[in-house]
Amino acid sequence: MTFSVTILGSSSALPTSKRFPSAHVLNVHERFYLIDCGEGTQIQLRKYHLPLNRINNIFLTHSHGDHVLGIFGLISTLNLLGRTNDLHIYGVADFEDLLMQNVKFFTDKPSFKVIYHAVDPFKVEEIYTDKHVVVTTVPLRHRVPAVGYLFREAPKQPNIRKDIISKYNLTIADIVSIKNGHDLVLPNGDIIPNSELTYIHSQPRSYAYCSDTLYSERLVGLVKGVDLLYHEATFLHSELELARKTGHSTALQAATVALKANVGKLILGHFSSRYKDIQLFLNEAKSVFQNSYVINDGDTIQVSPKIVDSQFD
Repeated sequence: MTFSVTILGSSSALPTSKRFPSAHVLNVHERFYLIDCGEGTQIQLRKYHLPLNRINNIFLTHSHGDHVLGIFGLISTLNLLGRTNDLHIYGVADFEDLLMQNVKFFTDKPSFKVIYHAVDPFKVEEIYTDKHVVVTTVPLRHRVPAVGYLFREAPKQPNIRKDIISKYNLTIADIVSIKNGHDLVLPNGDIIPNSELTYIHSQPRSYAYCSDTLYSERLVGLVKGVDLLYHEATFLHSELELARKTGHSTALQAATVALKANVGKLILGHFSSRYKDIQLFLNEAKSVFQNSYVINDGDTIQVSPKIVDSQFD
């Protein structure tokens, strides 16, 4: 089952000819979740063959233009396409009025509802869940209220051991009951514990999106052990004071978060347009955390299943 991230924009505030502003798409089992929506996001969605009308949830980190300016055009286009499904948008409270004013101004007789969910950028809380993913907020430290997001694959039901089905002549009702966590009661009254009947094939995968932020020790704890961490790296560490002044991080700081949090893989983005050689970011990050990568627009990063037990497959 798919768990992947496609990069639509990897630049910071100033887009370049090769890098659009911030936007990622997370694909979990062919359900698509848009994170940030910088200018030109809808163009990138088309360019990389991602289905606009199958995006039902958008998660915005903060109200700076390079993270939200694309949403007005995207909503207008969805209306022109005749969308009917509700569109749910999650973000800080200060953006809601501006968004709704623009939706009313640019969208004549909307064919669908835009529903805004204000999130608290200072709290860690579960804000969204469906049968595929659970989303939790991750407070960030920026010049304005900002929040990151942690996406965890929803826990799967355990698998039934194939040998158990024949051994106890299980019915469909028995299998459903066991998959829902119940023990098996035999005709003679003996009880077979659920743990002896089932096994977990793989652990849920996870992806943390940490947009514009100063270095944060608190963040280390919040993204502990995630499989894939996106952490902004606007500057190299030689520009540490500028990073602090503007509320951003350096590649070295992003790698330090990854190392301390023991994440699986770190991807870096949101590069300042002042830098022409992105390899410098990679070199700096790898000096701290070896499994670091710089992203480019159009990249898709796959997160492989974490196999726990396959002996009963």
